[in-house]
Amino acid sequence: MTSGITRRTTVKTAIGATGALALGIPALSGTATAVGTSDESGSAAHAKNRAEPTLRYDAPAANWERESLPIGGGALGASVYGTLASEQLTFNEKTLWTGGPGSVQGYDFGNWTAPRPGALTGVQQRLDSEGALGPDAVAAELGQARRGYGAYQVFGDLRLDLPNAPAAPDASYRRTLDLRSALASVTYTHQGVGHTREFFVSHPGRVIAGRLGADSPGQVSFTLRYTSPRSDCTVTADGDRLTVRGALKDNGLRFEAQIRVLTSGGTVTAGADGTLTVTGADSAWFALAAGTDYADSYPSYRGDDPHPAVTAAVDAAARTSYEKVRDTHVRDHRALFDRVFLDIGQQLPDLPTDQLLARYTAGASPADRALEALFFQYGRYLLIASSRAGSLPANLQGVWNNSTTPPWSADYHSNINLQMNYWLAEVTNLAETTAPYDRYIEAMRAPGRRTAKEMFGTAGWVVHNETNPYGFTGVHDWSTAFWFPEAAAWLTQQMYEHYRFGGSTGYLRSTAYPAMKEAAEFWLANLRTDPRDGLLVVTPSYSPEHGDFTAGAAMSQQIVHDLLTNTLEAARILGDAPAFRSRLENALDRLDPGLRIGSWGQLQEWKADRDDPGDDHRHVSHLFALHPGRQIEPGSEWAEAAKVSLGARGDGGTGWSKAWKINFWARLRDGDHAHRMLAEQLKNSTLPNLWDTHPPFQIDGNFGATSGIAEMLLQSQHGTVDILPALPSGWPDGSVRGLRARGGFTVDIEWAAGQARRVVITASRSREVTVRSSLFASGEKVFKARAGGRYTLIAEG
Repeated sequence: MTSGITRRTTVKTAIGATGALALGIPALSGTATAVGTSDESGSAAHAKNRAEPTLRYDAPAANWERESLPIGGGALGASVYGTLASEQLTFNEKTLWTGGPGSVQGYDFGNWTAPRPGALTGVQQRLDSEGALGPDAVAAELGQARRGYGAYQVFGDLRLDLPNAPAAPDASYRRTLDLRSALASVTYTHQGVGHTREFFVSHPGRVIAGRLGADSPGQVSFTLRYTSPRSDCTVTADGDRLTVRGALKDNGLRFEAQIRVLTSGGTVTAGADGTLTVTGADSAWFALAAGTDYADSYPSYRGDDPHPAVTAAVDAAARTSYEKVRDTHVRDHRALFDRVFLDIGQQLPDLPTDQLLARYTAGASPADRALEALFFQYGRYLLIASSRAGSLPANLQGVWNNSTTPPWSADYHSNINLQMNYWLAEVTNLAETTAPYDRYIEAMRAPGRRTAKEMFGTAGWVVHNETNPYGFTGVHDWSTAFWFPEAAAWLTQQMYEHYRFGGSTGYLRSTAYPAMKEAAEFWLANLRTDPRDGLLVVTPSYSPEHGDFTAGAAMSQQIVHDLLTNTLEAARILGDAPAFRSRLENALDRLDPGLRIGSWGQLQEWKADRDDPGDDHRHVSHLFALHPGRQIEPGSEWAEAAKVSLGARGDGGTGWSKAWKINFWARLRDGDHAHRMLAEQLKNSTLPNLWDTHPPFQIDGNFGATSGIAEMLLQSQHGTVDILPALPSGWPDGSVRGLRARGGFTVDIEWAAGQARRVVITASRSREVTVRSSLFASGEKVFKARAGGRYTLIAEG
């Protein structure tokens, strides 16, 4: 048996180098064909599972939230109903927001409307003397009513009225969403004619597109019209073009949409009522572009009139063929989606997805595995659809919304929800989807500086519990959800994780580190010495979203510890000034770490032992150091205490809370409990269209669940590539291809009988790597990987 690097000519590589770590014996006979090979050849199981990530229904959607099917291209999104006589597409453009500058309510960015000298110090002094304060008392001193915050707006509905469609579906009706191609389709047969509809959103083309066809000539006729719950626009039709143009009554934000309809055969007629009617066509397709004059520029948040860009996008689509627009879209989507494949023994039965969900038991059936694998890939699909470069990041509902008053404004909650939206991005090989997140954080720094200066009297930048596209970095007056200055620190964690996975010092220097350093400057100025023990604490601090205000709540301390640790690491990598590094080191030496074990063995949520073992609140905030932080390592006393706390909170909660618990249990290396939480989410917090529900619909639960499944299969937060750290017993045999590990590694894994059998690691950077796996008698292997190398690890004999 050897442990060095050897060459194997039988191992192919797409990037110019091969390598294998020889571990003594060939791959075990009878194991599955490698899923991780770069040429993707020879795996029948792999090919089978490629065809499976599809949502399917036997009836049209009757409810937007529960049943519509989402398509998206980042800035644009639509929800497809598949209704027969009048097809409905509810569509969105992510910058269509009320509130902000120009709002009729006025707008103050959440900053205090008048100076409050001594207000913050007064609260801190009372906490020093009294130990705790009720949320209402603190909100009375530090909060204020919110003005002009605004809400994400539905753009409207595109309706296609089909005069000859059947009144109700029959056995021929199918409505599907193919996750690999990002195509939503409807098929049915009526009076001997087969009808098809297909819809997608093209990120490259910046359009929503759809096609109606039939298997007999001249059978496509419909009237296309636009409807809106608002009355702030005009709708006109001319030739083959329908134009929607208006300005939001609240803030004057200009918006525009254009739809062009093109046919093969037949005619297109523009109506004086702002409709387009297709008559007797063999097929017809439309392209829809939309935009606003929003710009992420503080303080005005206004840019160019949307008309030229909208016209250019819709006309560019119309100049080409539907097939070319579709092909470009599919290739763009698959370039991201096809990077990761998961096989956990699934076999999709001939059932609609809503029935598959209703029959799910978390048992051993291939159908249950199919739903779990589908749910994993659905999270990746939704992130691709709702977060692409050139627009805002995914909000509480991704990009989809059917309302002018959506729940929680469909905004950006920064006390976990925005962060959770991106937990899956790096590990499931979708790093490009974080570009809007980075840009959003950068745009938030300018208003955040003003809030830091006016509210805290210090440098740095800050944002609290929730925010909008208009730089709302201050506070409001909902007492249990208004104060969370740690949010900026937490938001920078994703940026540093992007560096840890990809390794670009250029990105670290230009994008992540400036935001991290400025957030660290804020906390270096705002940490206070706790008179109880002389340690530095956050005060006032509040553990979301319950209990009292205290000094040094565990989550506050853990987030600041994470920020200062990450910033110090980055400062050393980039060679920042020694004086700044010394300040970080000194602060970390004096910082209360937020880790204490309480009287019943729990990890304390507050610095004082205030935890109630009967508390089953949905937030488990004091376990931040376990996930998404890295302060707690498996097997430590802190991990055991976290397990006690997590057990006491129970397996209930809202959808996003259950998703977080999947990640917690995976980090505790308890795959069966992680799987139990996945089952809880699927059985009790998932809608028929597989959207997560709080309730109501909230997309972070989808993203968090996909992250949790990935954490069950691969972890790397502590610098080691940890293979199958929390594999549940319900997934005894399987494979995964394309997951990413920190350090610049792509990892493919095959396992059988609950044990890894083959691991393939592809390195994008030259560096030493430690791999932890049951493949090795010692539990670990260390070797030097070089950029472009592909290393096959097999079981030791």
